[in-house]
Amino acid sequence: MHKLTIQGGRALKGTIKAAGSKNSSLPILFSSILADGPLTLNNTPHLSDISTTLRLLMDMGAEFILESNGALFIDSSKLTNLVADYNLVKTMRASILALGPMLAKYGEAKVSLPGGCAIGSRPVNLHLQALEELGATIEVKNGYIFAKAKKLIGKNIYFDQVSVTATENIVMAATLAEGTTILHNSAKEPEIYDLCTCLNKMGAKISGIGTSTLTIKGVKHLNGIQYSVCPDRIEVGTYLVAAAITKGSITINNAKAESMKSILDKLTEAGAEITVTNNSITLDMKGKNPKAVNIDTNTYPNFPTDMQAQLMVLNAIAPGNSIVVETIFENRFMHVLELQRMGADISLSGNTAYITGVKKLQSAPVMATDLRASAALVLAGLVADGETHIDRIYHIDRGYECIESKLALLGAKVARIET
Repeated sequence: MHKLTIQGGRALKGTIKAAGSKNSSLPILFSSILADGPLTLNNTPHLSDISTTLRLLMDMGAEFILESNGALFIDSSKLTNLVADYNLVKTMRASILALGPMLAKYGEAKVSLPGGCAIGSRPVNLHLQALEELGATIEVKNGYIFAKAKKLIGKNIYFDQVSVTATENIVMAATLAEGTTILHNSAKEPEIYDLCTCLNKMGAKISGIGTSTLTIKGVKHLNGIQYSVCPDRIEVGTYLVAAAITKGSITINNAKAESMKSILDKLTEAGAEITVTNNSITLDMKGKNPKAVNIDTNTYPNFPTDMQAQLMVLNAIAPGNSIVVETIFENRFMHVLELQRMGADISLSGNTAYITGVKKLQSAPVMATDLRASAALVLAGLVADGETHIDRIYHIDRGYECIESKLALLGAKVARIET
């Protein structure tokens, strides 16, 4: 086991390169099941969730090579074991994305009910109902989803609520379905745009990309291709917040401002001076403290739930009062107890957090509870008096590539130590 130690009080300055998007890489890796040849993916991040996905695909019969230039070669074209086993699926909810592709290509799939971050109910009902509408027979028993279909048939499908993974799963399944599938109330996240663009390059026929209505005309085969995954907007946002709260000035390369307008708008409101180019974002606080900002999380293009915990840290040290409303997950304030241990003035009422900024957070031993909560604790450590110790950092490694190295490049004093 490892933990992070962070010495607070240093303004972040310098330049780093953002990794490729985890939330884009995962569905694209599962889309390799649909292809009749290998995929070569550039810009995939080195994360434990990526490793888990590769182990899962290997367990099914796929082969992969991490090439010397960092590209990831994955051949899932001839699976021999159509089972996504509990031992791997339990650590990562995105494993449910094996279901649609396996069912579409092979006519059957057995997938364990998913695990992952403990941040609330993320039901798989939307996935199962949509696959049933496409003609699948589904049974859930003994902790597994058993799905069969002689042939998926295109249909009009209306999602009861916006769901990123349900949209991804059904888009992938529909690419090899017979006829046309129209998905209404689809999620519009940049990662879905990236997946659909990749699928079209593979030979799929998807239109309406970037809107809430996706039309997929089924094809008989998809091809292996080379593709570069989009940058990770949540990683970029996290480092920008780190610079804002430490009154620093940083530039992040391999960053796309157009995919994260709501985040940049909030940072600008907080007093940051932001400059963007085609491939970079620079934030400069000019040595000033950030201002408190109110936040309501919602589906894209609104403020993302995956940045809620990080902005709460900004509000915790910003003068004045602020309100954070979480509308996506009902249990995504697990970081609050740990922030309170560090001296944050936060009170909760249902899905709303009321925050009064304090002059300084205090170092303390704290424990990560989920991926984004762990990022918030790292940020809090950067501005706390003294040395903060963060346990259970395997949560961080699920979504942040070499976080201690990147922070060190920006001048932070961070170390990973064995416990």
